[in-house]
Amino acid sequence: MPLSPDSGWLRPSGAAADEPRWGHVDGIQIGIPPIPGPRGLLRVFTPYLDHPRERLVNFLAVEPIPRGETTRGFSELEPSTLDPGERGKRFWSADDADAADAGEGPAPARGTVETVAGVETLTVWIGVERFDNGADVLVRVRFFADRPHEVEVAGFANAASVPLSHLILTATMGNWARLRVLHLADRVVTPADLWPDFGGTAFTEHGRFPLAELSRDGEAAVVSAVGDEEDPWSVEYSADTAAHWRFLGRRAAQTWRVDDPHPELEAVVNARWSYWASASPIPGGPAFENFEIVEPFRQGAAFRFSVEEV
Repeated sequence: MPLSPDSGWLRPSGAAADEPRWGHVDGIQIGIPPIPGPRGLLRVFTPYLDHPRERLVNFLAVEPIPRGETTRGFSELEPSTLDPGERGKRFWSADDADAADAGEGPAPARGTVETVAGVETLTVWIGVERFDNGADVLVRVRFFADRPHEVEVAGFANAASVPLSHLILTATMGNWARLRVLHLADRVVTPADLWPDFGGTAFTEHGRFPLAELSRDGEAAVVSAVGDEEDPWSVEYSADTAAHWRFLGRRAAQTWRVDDPHPELEAVVNARWSYWASASPIPGGPAFENFEIVEPFRQGAAFRFSVEEV
């Protein structure tokens, strides 16, 4: 993957065959298909946790809810209309919002290096295929030079979109890191606290925590999830557990931070007893799977997602 000659950012060179992957050379990185994995998901890479280059720590999905409705669109699960027979909405990249709205270009976007509030940034826009519910959205992905383990994501509705009540950007794969400890302002909660004796291969219902229960850093709202095992490398897996579910690298906390939270903001989690798309039990019992911030839709509202070693 070529590097920007003036900044050291990881980003494509402009060739059609380039890998669509952006971020800090030695820090957090974001990728989209055709990097291996399910369609309709942003890939989150953290090589500084001693991960092989292809190992990702989580995914981010795009889940809009039209105004007056309660059901989400699912970027990972809905069938594609652009690519018949495929499950998952198509993603593409662009250097600005207008280009992303116009559709996929001939090569992965390089991203734009600029200064924001005195800090060098790398920004790339992710176009998302129109949802079955009429939502038509973009995601802005931005990295700050002074925050090597954090990425900022912000959702935007295109002019062709139906009005939205919410645009949820959810971290979907907490089970891989076996996240079980959710840090709130004055307590921690675990799946065992929220859903005692839960089992089976489905998701739990959502656990919701309003703004008043979240930690604050000045005006910002902060919520973190981390594993509860001191040595997650030594657990025993069932024989049928796929290799890609087996933990490696260093332990880390995953954190959402919102600098200007809406008064109705909530931190929302669910959990699973078994790994996704399998009946293989998660060692140690249920772990959080989806971990997200939910608030009424605001055009361009930014959410900061970080992964830091603990």
